[in-house]
Amino acid sequence: MRILGITLPENKRMEFALTAIYGVGQSRAKHILLKAKVDGAIKPKDLTVDQENTIRKLVEGFKIEGDLKREVAGNIKRLKDIKAYRGLRHARHLPSRGQRTKTNSRTVRGNVRKTMGSGKRKEEKK
Repeated sequence: MRILGITLPENKRMEFALTAIYGVGQSRAKHILLKAKVDGAIKPKDLTVDQENTIRKLVEGFKIEGDLKREVAGNIKRLKDIKAYRGLRHARHLPSRGQRTKTNSRTVRGNVRKTMGSGKRKEEKK
């Protein structure tokens, strides 16, 4: 089953398969299935054409994929343009929500390790 150019995994339950779409998490997937009156345990390959169309129509009603990514990028760009603190943190690739940075900011910084032992090269064998 394809929704807006995204192929849903065929062997996962619908409530988890829908989360393959950017902007649809587990709670929104359950909400969509509830409105479409489709069981969450059913797999995408077992859906009827009517069920597929109903789910597709409900998903297209939300802001997802390209539109959502564009909006998020626009929000970050706006913060950078007005030189807000959060915008500066985004520009420097640092945590923007108040987390400490002496330790534990590896995910935002790209797993950079700047300690003494980590940058050492292994000794060459002679």
